[in-house]
Amino acid sequence: MECDMSSAARNPVEFIELDALQALSARAAKQPRGRINRNYHAYPDGYQRLLNAVEPGSYIQPHRHRDPPKAESFVVLTGEIAFFAFDDGGGVSHARRLGPRLPARGVDLAPGVWHCFFALAPGTVVFEGKNGPYDPATDKEFAPWAPAEGDPAATAYMAQLLTRFDGGT
Repeated sequence: MECDMSSAARNPVEFIELDALQALSARAAKQPRGRINRNYHAYPDGYQRLLNAVEPGSYIQPHRHRDPPKAESFVVLTGEIAFFAFDDGGGVSHARRLGPRLPARGVDLAPGVWHCFFALAPGTVVFEGKNGPYDPATDKEFAPWAPAEGDPAATAYMAQLLTRFDGGT
């Protein structure tokens, strides 16, 4: 994943300001995958904190954080997302629109919940937090019932999910 590693030389206090969110979104729009992270954690940290700038059309394959079990939280700072949670067979158990101007602005997930989200508006930035430390070998278990990122079927799968999304708040 494209990632801004500038957190390596971080200040003891860092404010998350609108101009920085807009700059990160502009960078995400130029990425082939339509997204970029700005990490606030170092990789061995026990708590991962990051901004995830995501543009419409960026596909995030459904996944879960089960082994080791990791809870995860999302708060939408700018833009809007369509959030989905799934049962073990790939059925949608929750579909919700989240955003800073909506009644639901974020979500907290227990470990092992299959989930994904898609940006509904340009300039979408989500703050994410989850247990660490980060280990790319065990961080995510990708859903076997969903297309992988880069699979030509991913675009149709995302479009199909969005048509089932009622857009409710």
